[in-house]
Amino acid sequence: MTRAHSSATWLVLAFALVVVYASLFPFAGWRVPPGGVATSLWLPWPAWFPRFDIVSNLLGYLPLGLLAYVAAVRSGWRAGAAFATAVAASALLSYTLEVLQQFLPARVPSLLDLALNAAGATLGALAGAALHAIGALERWQSWRDRWFVRESAGAIALLLLWPLGLLFPTPVPLGVGQVWDEARGWALAALAGTPWFEPAQAFLAPPSAPVPRPSLIVEAVAVALGLLVPCLIAYTVTHPGVRRLVLAAGAAAVAVGTMTLASAMNYGPDNALAWWTPAVGPGLVGGLAAAVLCLPLGRRHVAGVALVALTALVAIVAMAPTDAYYALNLQGWQQGRFIRFHGLAQWVGWFWPYVAMGWLLSRLGRAGAA
Repeated sequence: MTRAHSSATWLVLAFALVVVYASLFPFAGWRVPPGGVATSLWLPWPAWFPRFDIVSNLLGYLPLGLLAYVAAVRSGWRAGAAFATAVAASALLSYTLEVLQQFLPARVPSLLDLALNAAGATLGALAGAALHAIGALERWQSWRDRWFVRESAGAIALLLLWPLGLLFPTPVPLGVGQVWDEARGWALAALAGTPWFEPAQAFLAPPSAPVPRPSLIVEAVAVALGLLVPCLIAYTVTHPGVRRLVLAAGAAAVAVGTMTLASAMNYGPDNALAWWTPAVGPGLVGGLAAAVLCLPLGRRHVAGVALVALTALVAIVAMAPTDAYYALNLQGWQQGRFIRFHGLAQWVGWFWPYVAMGWLLSRLGRAGAA
C-alpha cells in the first residue's frame, strides 16, 4: 500500500510533547528517589483515588491512542499492527513518564495512573478502529483530496493547532508568538555562572521606560495579520478558487469563536467579548480583504507573502507591552487555574509562528510549489 503523508502524524507528535510537559511540570527539584534508581522502575499503588485524577488520566491518553492509530493506518499500516502499536507506544510513554516522576518531589507517580493511561489509549485506538471500520477515515481522505494538494499534512496540522494557541493569553487579539520575555529568562539562566552572563544581561535587559500600548492602527494591523497568516497557510495547499474563500471565512469564524471562548474562560461568561477592542473590527475586515486579494496567487507566491506577513506579526507582538488585563490573565494560567490545559495552549501560543515560518520556508524551497 502506498504510504501517505498524514496530518495525524504531526498531531500525535505534538500531543505527545504536551503529555511529556504536563507529566513532568514544573521540571524542578530533580533528585534520586529515596530507594535509589533501581526502585524507580517499580511503580507504587496509590493510597487514595481522587475521582478527578482517575478521569483525567483515562481521558488524557485517549486522543493520543486515537491519533497514533489514525497516523499509522493513514501511513499504510495494517489495522491490527496500527492498533497494537498505538496502545503499546502510549503505554510505554506513560510508563517512562511515571518512572521519571519519581525523580520529581512535586509529582506522585502510581501504577494506577499507568493503567488508566493505557486504558485511555486503548479506548482511543478502539475509536480510531471504529472510524476506520465505518469508512470515516476514507471519507476524510476523499474530502481532503478534493480540497487540498497531496503534501498538505504540515499545513493542516498547523491550522488545527492555531486555535489552541489563541486560547493562551495574547497581548493583542490574534497576536501569538510573544515568547521573548521567557526566552530572555532561559538565556540568562543558561549563562548563569559564566563570564558571558553580565554582558548578556546588559544586552538582554528590557527597556527601562514603560513601553506604550500600540496605537489603534498598529493593533488593527496586528489583528489583520493574525487572521491573514492562517488564511495564507491554507492557500499554500489549495488551488486558487472558491475553496480558498470558504477557508478564509472559516478562519475568521474560528478566530472570533476561539477568542470569545478564551475571554469567557479567563474573565467569565459575562465578559466573553472583552477581547473585542475598537481595533478588532477593522482588523478582521482588513485581514479578510487582504485574503481575498491573495485568492488568485499561486501556492509558492502565497508562501512568500505569508512569510512576510508572519514576520511582521511577530515583530508587532514582540514590541507589544504587557498590559494589566494580559498580566492578570497570564497570572491566572500560571497559578494553575487551567494547569491541565496549560501546556498545550502555552507552548502552541509561543512557538506556532516560528514553526509556521520553518514550514513556509520549506515550501518556498520546493520548485514544484507553483
